Amino acid sequence: MAKPKLALIPSAQGSKFYSVLPSSGVGDFNFTRSGSATRINSQGLIESVANGVSRLNYPLIDGVVKGCPHHILEPQRINLQPRSEEFDNSVWISVRSSITPNDAISPSGLLNADKLVATSGTTSYSFDSISVTSGSVYQISVFAKYIDTNKFVIQNFTQSGNAFFDIENGTTTSTFGTVTESKIENYGNGWYRCSAKFTANATENISYGFLLSNSVGKSVHIWGAQFELGSYPTSYIPTTTATVTRSAETANGSGDASTFNDSEGVLMAEISALANDGLKRSISINDGSSFNRFILRFGVNDNTIEVVSASNNSALLLSSVTVPSTLTSSKVAIKWDSNNYVFYVNGIIETTKNDLITPLVLNNLDFNDGNVGLNPFYGNTKQVQYYDSALTDSELEALTSWASFLDMAQGQSYTIE
Repeated sequence: MAKPKLALIPSAQGSKFYSVLPSSGVGDFNFTRSGSATRINSQGLIESVANGVSRLNYPLIDGVVKGCPHHILEPQRINLQPRSEEFDNSVWISVRSSITPNDAISPSGLLNADKLVATSGTTSYSFDSISVTSGSVYQISVFAKYIDTNKFVIQNFTQSGNAFFDIENGTTTSTFGTVTESKIENYGNGWYRCSAKFTANATENISYGFLLSNSVGKSVHIWGAQFELGSYPTSYIPTTTATVTRSAETANGSGDASTFNDSEGVLMAEISALANDGLKRSISINDGSSFNRFILRFGVNDNTIEVVSASNNSALLLSSVTVPSTLTSSKVAIKWDSNNYVFYVNGIIETTKNDLITPLVLNNLDFNDGNVGLNPFYGNTKQVQYYDSALTDSELEALTSWASFLDMAQGQSYTIE
């Protein structure tokens, strides 16, 4: 197989997404993010990275790091909850419960997780008050660990909604009222991140909190509360005295006119989405505008991957393929030459066309659709490769296939026992 002209294989954090090819550095992506952010490191712990530093995020499968890291790009989010790790602080009010601070090792690897103990009554909880806007969608999340009761609840007291979790077995049990979705994620060492999605039905300050039901004398560990505006939970944003914003991340400007071949080539990516949120999330080779480009993107419909080409501002949707889930990694590649086009997904040829609109100029590779930064890619990237000549079908099949059964399982977030 030919050698790629440009190859991004996540291996280092810094002010760029560093491409291993070309060796000149012209393939590096300019990375931006104001403020710090967190990632999962190679030990499976949550750690902060500094302002403007890209993130290598390691995959957790059943709470254990398995496989190679990926670059993560996320939209702007604000953790509206101050004192996110200090449930003994006065911003949190304990009702029929008590808090023992710094009682356990948290998912950060530090001794800073608190113990929530039910002291009396049928319900015991810790709560705070947050301002919400009617019609807006919010995510409440917190890390919880079983001690001697598995019945854990996130509750919106003011607007009547709750999500129920079994934090011993790592399952969600039900939702009620304004809470319409819940999620539980295994972070290892008995820790689960529990999250609840709700739509505010009034503009007001709401009381919300974390509840133990019929558990007098029993307790759980909690850490890392997050209250954010958005349709899905994002990576943890620590707070102290005030809210904290993690700005949107971008990675653009890889390559130049000498890197790309306008008449033929291959663009390959191994990617997964953060959520099916009804927005297009794009990677593109382009001329710095919407006039000439190839776009590889997650579509507005759930679990779809699409390819678009444009020449002289005339765009054509080449293919839309439904995959089992865009939340797990897919290996996708598009090939073009002499007005022909082929689209591969996970080793299978999905689409062929001979009426391709070939872009006239290609000189840039971006994590957006090339149209002045619209439809930015938010998701996980394990690799991006560009070839300046067309590959054969057998080469494309090999390029987009899993190297082994274990590789496929880990890529799809399965555990092999």
